[in-house]
Amino acid sequence: MVTTNDNEHAEWLEKAGILSDALPYMREFAGETVVIKYGGHAMGDKSLAANFARDIVLLKQVGMNPVIVHGGGPQIGEMLDRLKIQSTFVDGLRVTDAATVDIVEMVLCGSINKQIVTAINGAGGFAVGLSGKDGNLIKARKLRRSKKDPGSNIEKILDLGFVGEPEDVNPHILKTLEESDIIPVIAPIGVGGSGETYNINADTSAGAIASALGAARLLMLTDVPGVLSDTKQLMPEITVERAKTLIQAGTISGGMIPKVETCLNAVEKGVDAAVILDGRVPHAVLLELFTPHGAGTLIR
Repeated sequence: MVTTNDNEHAEWLEKAGILSDALPYMREFAGETVVIKYGGHAMGDKSLAANFARDIVLLKQVGMNPVIVHGGGPQIGEMLDRLKIQSTFVDGLRVTDAATVDIVEMVLCGSINKQIVTAINGAGGFAVGLSGKDGNLIKARKLRRSKKDPGSNIEKILDLGFVGEPEDVNPHILKTLEESDIIPVIAPIGVGGSGETYNINADTSAGAIASALGAARLLMLTDVPGVLSDTKQLMPEITVERAKTLIQAGTISGGMIPKVETCLNAVEKGVDAAVILDGRVPHAVLLELFTPHGAGTLIR
C-alpha cells in the first residue's frame, strides 16, 4: 500500500476536485471544434510550448476537435536577417516580395510548423502539419491597402507584394480530419488564382478558418490579458455591439483593433464566441474552456 503525507493527499484531492468541476464544460464542448491561433511569447517559451502541446492533446482526448493556426513573425525576421534580406513594414504588415515570400513559406511551413507538430506528438497526440495550400484550404487574393498622403491629401495605393487575405476557405480536408484522431496544425500561407503564394496574417487566417468550420470557439492567444477597459481592467465578456462602441471611443486601440475586428467578423459569420486571452499564462486554453471565470475576454 502506498503511503502519503497530508500535504500530498490534500494536493490530490484538489486535483480531483478540479477535474470534477471541469466535467460539465467537457461535456458542453464534446464534439465541438475549437480554432486556436497560436503565436507570440507562448510559442517562443519552451515551458509554455510544452504546456500548450499537452493541453491540445487533452482537448482531443476529451472529444473536442482542436485546430491550430500558428504565426511566426519573429522567426521569419531572424531568418531574413541571417540571409541578409531586408524587409519593411507598412501598418504592421511585412512587405513581401518574391524573395521574401519564399523565406516566409520555408519558415512557416517548415521549421515552425514541424516544431509544433513534434511537440504535440511528443505529448501523446497525433498532429499533422498543413498549410493553406494543402487541399486548397485557403484560396487567397492580394491584400489591398491605401494610405492618404498628409501633404496632398491624395489616397495612395500601397503595394505590399505577396501579402494576401483569404478569399475562400475550403474546409473539406479539416472536416475529414475531424472524424479521425488527427490534430491539424496550419501555417497561414494561401494560394492565389494562378498558383502564387501569399503570406497571410495568422489572426486573419484563424478567423476565416473558424468561420468556415462553424467553430464553437475561436481562441486568440496574445501577449496581453485580453480587452481592457479605459481604467485598464480586464473585461471578461463583451458583446459585438459593445466592442464596436469601444473601438469608436478609442478604448480599444492600436494592435488590439485588428484582433478584435477578426473576432467580430468570425462571430458575425457563425462562430459561437471568440476569445482574446493571454498565451503567457500557463494552461490558458484549459482555463478558458473548462472553468467558469475563463481566462480572457469573450466576445459573443
